[in-house]
Amino acid sequence: MTRASDRRQFLKTSAQLTAGLAAGGLLTRAAHAADTADKKPLFKISVAEWSLHRELFGKKLDHLDFIKVAKQDYGIDAVEYVNQFFADKANDKNYLTEMKNRAHDLGVTSVLIMIDNEGHLGDADEAKRRKAVENHYKWVEAAKFLGCHSIRVNARSTGSYEEQLDRAADGLRQLSEFGEKHEIGVIVENHGGLSSNGKWLTAVIKKADNKWCGTLPDFGNFQDYDRYLGVKEMMPYAKAVSAKSHDFDAQGNETHTDYRKMMQIVLDAGYHGYVGIEYEGGKLSEPEGIRATKKLLERVREEL
Repeated sequence: MTRASDRRQFLKTSAQLTAGLAAGGLLTRAAHAADTADKKPLFKISVAEWSLHRELFGKKLDHLDFIKVAKQDYGIDAVEYVNQFFADKANDKNYLTEMKNRAHDLGVTSVLIMIDNEGHLGDADEAKRRKAVENHYKWVEAAKFLGCHSIRVNARSTGSYEEQLDRAADGLRQLSEFGEKHEIGVIVENHGGLSSNGKWLTAVIKKADNKWCGTLPDFGNFQDYDRYLGVKEMMPYAKAVSAKSHDFDAQGNETHTDYRKMMQIVLDAGYHGYVGIEYEGGKLSEPEGIRATKKLLERVREEL
């Protein structure tokens, strides 16, 4: 073979190798892109309407505009409603239809409705307990209509530790039976009293004994109870999670809760659903608090 032939063969081989490497690189990048696209986030982020309670109570924000504000102002496409801001609308189909249409048009998921002021599900008076259960029926139906998966309720009661456990479990069992018919979860938040005791609340859920009855662990609201232990105890029954926030340090960390530690507990329980931002602080404005909480959750999600 002549030198000219050697050179032509060398160039041809080099070109083939280069093309092969380029194609391999393209395939690798394509595979990486596909893998990234298919990879689901460790958890999803929603925002609780309570994060804007001062603006709502102060009439600076209308409940119907909450969906738009969540999506356009904060880039959050999932919301958690609070019944206090549309308390007389549970049976108003026109109003609920407007809510549903706005969420649909903006591509926003309605996650749940937080229910207050409808009586004590663990009332010592059996008739009042039954009335409280029935008061929640309309909210189960509203949640179903809006496309939510659950309503958040309270497990308030009076009496001894055991008496409250029995009464709260009875009320929750009755309501969960109704929720089951509509495929709507009935989830209890640690929200003061014995409900802020993780051991007590999980015992209540076990005694209620209905797969549609579960918990909504809130990072705060534990008072003297260890918050990390409380969330860990509640997570096996969790159908939603509330990322309570108040204050932040210079690095953007919440000063009351170690979010990385808390979210590890949440994930270790196998939970990958919505984590709802619930800002309650006073140092930052409500919009600033929501953004700070979202940024922290996103950072922790990246780290984990």
